[in-house]
Amino acid sequence: MIDSHTHLFLCERPEADVVAAAREAGVRRMLNVGLGGDANVEAIAAAERHEDVFATVGCHPTDAGAFDDALAAEIARLAGHKKVRAIGETGIDYYRDTAPPAEQRRAFEAQIEIARDLDLPVVIHARDPEGETTASDEIFELLDARAGGVAVILHCFLAPWRVEDAIERGWTCSFSGIVTFPAADELREAAAKLPDDLLLVETDAPYLAPQPVRGKPNEPAHVVSTAEAVAEVRGASYAELERTVEANAKALFGW
Repeated sequence: MIDSHTHLFLCERPEADVVAAAREAGVRRMLNVGLGGDANVEAIAAAERHEDVFATVGCHPTDAGAFDDALAAEIARLAGHKKVRAIGETGIDYYRDTAPPAEQRRAFEAQIEIARDLDLPVVIHARDPEGETTASDEIFELLDARAGGVAVILHCFLAPWRVEDAIERGWTCSFSGIVTFPAADELREAAAKLPDDLLLVETDAPYLAPQPVRGKPNEPAHVVSTAEAVAEVRGASYAELERTVEANAKALFGW
């Protein structure tokens, strides 16, 4: 199994213990996702310490106010590291009022261009206030306008009403522990619709623990519960789902 999106540097337990638990659970690869500034450096450092950990570098939309030419250059420089396999997470977040929309869009557009220049996938963060779709709609519009030819990963996919649009565009949808929650029927339906080659699973650790450990700190080992739920709704065995997501991650991240 793989965890396509985690933040080891935010997990509560020591990094070595978290990675060891993931291995014991059968997780063979983890993508340690940078958030900007020091977090990008930390993401790479963990990847250097562990053979089965890889990294991304980027600027999270809630920190877009800190994005400038210097940070763009730093992201591009760090992305040349042999264990960096994607740009992001980046996108638009209207749930937290920490960066003006114009600054979020500017940082997002710049990171799409970095991903294009370096031929790397871009990892997308989208979050709206409850009951709204503005961020998701804007992200699709910006990606349509600027991301042609760039591999797109919709991290923590929570827009089941856009799943057909994602399929049409060939964008990968990565499902977090939310897909295991009892009320997530529409999200499970979306997971069932995806073609095999557009599917990933993730933890977003230490956040979004799946139902069996809901309310506790999440870790990459818990991606197994998410994968089990996705396999069930797709009418696949766990082994089949494992082969599918491992192949997709290998194609996207080259590991």
